[in-house]
Amino acid sequence: MAIENGSAFLLKIGDGAAPPAYRTVAGLRTTMVSVNGEAVNVTTKESGGWRELLSGAGVRSVSVNAAGIFTGSDAEVQVRGHALAGTIDDYRLSFESGERMEGRFLVTRLDYSGDYNGERQYVLSLESSGPVVSL
Repeated sequence: MAIENGSAFLLKIGDGAAPPAYRTVAGLRTTMVSVNGEAVNVTTKESGGWRELLSGAGVRSVSVNAAGIFTGSDAEVQVRGHALAGTIDDYRLSFESGERMEGRFLVTRLDYSGDYNGERQYVLSLESSGPVVSL
């Protein structure tokens, strides 16, 4: 696997159509994705003292965290609207290699901050709802 440029790791939001067209959430400086899986323990006395896990079981989820500078883009306004309404929408994570992850996400956190002599910044957290596919 080749080394990839972190600035090419983009968060995009769908336009509400089916299939969705995606727009980049502008102003992001950092983006992080976590793929999470819940382990289902099936250890018995016959396991010889070793833990055994059930393959394919448990709850899987994807979490996205991002931070950046507020630019007032249409995509940022759309994210804020979803945060206030508690609605779920289509999102895409795209990587420099061309790989993509797509799914439906809920905005679970949106923080704004700013110093008296600096730019307005925001921090965003998304949690998956349903399957996330890697393309």
